[in-house]
Amino acid sequence: MSKVAIVGCGAMGSVYAALMASAGHEVHAVTLWSDHAEVMRTKGLRVEGASGDRTVQLASAGTTTDGIGVCDLVIIATKAFDVEAAARACEPLIGPETVVQTIQNGLGSPEVAASVLDRDKIAVGVVGGFGASMRGAGHAHHNGLEMIRFGAFAGLPKQRLQASARIWESSGFKVSLFDDVGRMVWEKLIMNVTFSGTAATTGLTIGEIMADPHAWKVALGCAREAIAVAEAMGIALDVGDPIEHIRKLGGKIPNARPSMLLDYNAGRRGEVDAINGSIPRLGQQYGIPTPINETVVAIIKAREASFQARAYSTSRQELTRPAQSPTTL
Repeated sequence: MSKVAIVGCGAMGSVYAALMASAGHEVHAVTLWSDHAEVMRTKGLRVEGASGDRTVQLASAGTTTDGIGVCDLVIIATKAFDVEAAARACEPLIGPETVVQTIQNGLGSPEVAASVLDRDKIAVGVVGGFGASMRGAGHAHHNGLEMIRFGAFAGLPKQRLQASARIWESSGFKVSLFDDVGRMVWEKLIMNVTFSGTAATTGLTIGEIMADPHAWKVALGCAREAIAVAEAMGIALDVGDPIEHIRKLGGKIPNARPSMLLDYNAGRRGEVDAINGSIPRLGQQYGIPTPINETVVAIIKAREASFQARAYSTSRQELTRPAQSPTTL
């Protein structure tokens, strides 16, 4: 049995937590959603979908890392823009033999974590084909259980990387280890770039995007630009025809809504900068035109700006609302 902390225990993190706890590991969940933490703590964590339907009791669930102590494995499963804060919160969890796995969409998260933590303790993680979502506090669902890959970020010894992988394997996950981390990350990124931005701009599931000729035209354009950037960077994708690879993986989870769409529907900021936004940034460096990804990013940012406008309007209404007279008993 290993001691595991999952920092950022949202939809994906909940799937990891439930299966690891079900396998007998000591699992500690950390989430900023206080209601989610409360339900996990008092009623257990329920996860249903491709792995079955289970409710498990975790070793702890809370909104901070306080009191957890040193762990064998720390999984940072936050959104990309929360990685720095999460890494700082993880410092008390890390001992001499701890492995820290960063698992985010897009590019840049391991580098951010390495600016805070010992880079030689970090493993880069890539997962895909889960289609995970929250059904409510303490209740997650996932459509698949496809891709889990890890590679050392810098000087993490191979035996420790393998030991961390065995925790996942003992919990029912199929894990692949990679020496070429760039290839590993980009083989997942082209999938994210294809569907995440397209879903957030259209409101469609992965299957609906693939079935709709207009949506698929946008998705395909995003994918081709990403593939062109990868080629310019010398990334050796080993997936056969990349477009057919994307079609095959997407076809396995047609009902899934990418996290960027779920975030938009919930009125939350999404990870467009780390996913579709990474393609224009790198395209500019390597002289690759990326007009479709640029347009998708601009649309999503314009739509997300409405969240801030509504929040500002609500706060103004609260400030200007007349005070109610006290009730006399």
